[in-house]
Amino acid sequence: MKFLRTILDKQGKLFEKGGKLEKLYPLYEATDTFAYTPGETTHGPSHVRDAVDLKRLMFTVVVALIPAVFMAMYNTGLQAHKAISAGAAPLDSWQTALFVKLMGESFDPANLFACLVHGALYYIPVVIVTLAIGGNCEALFAVIRKHEINEGFLVTWMLFPLILPPTIPLWQVAMGIAFGVIIGKEIFGGTGMNILNPALTARAFLFFAYPGQISGDNVWIAAQTSADGYSGATWLAQAAVDGKQALVPADVSWWDAFVGLVPGSMGETSALACLIGAVILILSGIGSWRIMAGVTVGSFVASGLLNLVGSTTNPFFDVPFYWHIVLGGWAFGMVFMATDPVSAAHTNKGRWVYGILIGFLAIIIRVVNPAYPEGMMLAILFMNLFASFIDHFVVKANIKRRRARYAA
Repeated sequence: MKFLRTILDKQGKLFEKGGKLEKLYPLYEATDTFAYTPGETTHGPSHVRDAVDLKRLMFTVVVALIPAVFMAMYNTGLQAHKAISAGAAPLDSWQTALFVKLMGESFDPANLFACLVHGALYYIPVVIVTLAIGGNCEALFAVIRKHEINEGFLVTWMLFPLILPPTIPLWQVAMGIAFGVIIGKEIFGGTGMNILNPALTARAFLFFAYPGQISGDNVWIAAQTSADGYSGATWLAQAAVDGKQALVPADVSWWDAFVGLVPGSMGETSALACLIGAVILILSGIGSWRIMAGVTVGSFVASGLLNLVGSTTNPFFDVPFYWHIVLGGWAFGMVFMATDPVSAAHTNKGRWVYGILIGFLAIIIRVVNPAYPEGMMLAILFMNLFASFIDHFVVKANIKRRRARYAA
């Protein structure tokens, strides 16, 4: 590490004022602070916390995402191997060709290592493209605005691939992350100034611009799932059509959905992995337990009301709360998206209101809107727009109570 510091110090002379590479000083500063704590913390308006700088905050979130990353690779390979074992054909892609060259024709769902390798061939390219395009967008804006590059993109880089299907074209990944970084964050002023979650903004763009590649029944499994006897539909999509009856068959287990052994976005399927991440975020004080609890309460109330009301035309009304929390991206959105320290509410009471409304709206959108069974993304983005208003009214109410108390 001392050797790295010596190299960086020598390079710093080239980047400082008057140096040959003065214009690229933000890039040098980012490289230096990536490995070392900067001389000052909480610089700028974002993430004002005692004893925790932006880099440490972002790295903690990345550590909390490690279980989801593991599941992204393993479950992507597992679902492909299960489909191929059931009669589906492998995709005619470079990933399949490389996997066969590395592992042979070992499309075995019971082979953990083979599942990891196959899934990594789909997950890692998405991660690389996200970093290459999104990171350069951040660097470009830093150079133009002449401010240092911070680690704000680090979490977006890790989150975005996890909320995509494995078969997403890489050029769409590039377009999506560019839109999310530029329109979702940089036009507002950069890290700490955005009102929308950049990763969700990128995914929303892809969903509405290219619905065929990010929704439907054929994008969640890296195999030709049109073969007879095997469906590529997610369990959430099946429940949206057939309600609770779709979750009754013997091969459909709540535990499988909880662990994440079901079709879906690469890193969203495992509620268990998200729960491990939630514990890390709560213990470190970075993720708000109030928001997570609020989302849970809101979802419980909404699903309970829908179960009570019932419907003769929409069987999704009958799906109970304990299934909602393990289907789709509910758990991932609650833990990693709703708790975004920039776009979420910041007052304690505001966090409760913010979380409850997200949970309530997510279930309502899922059940009532037949065109979009996954409502977590839209619910979070919608409440991002109202987070500041919620905080505003909470603060106003506190001031009003203080005035009344001291006047008495």
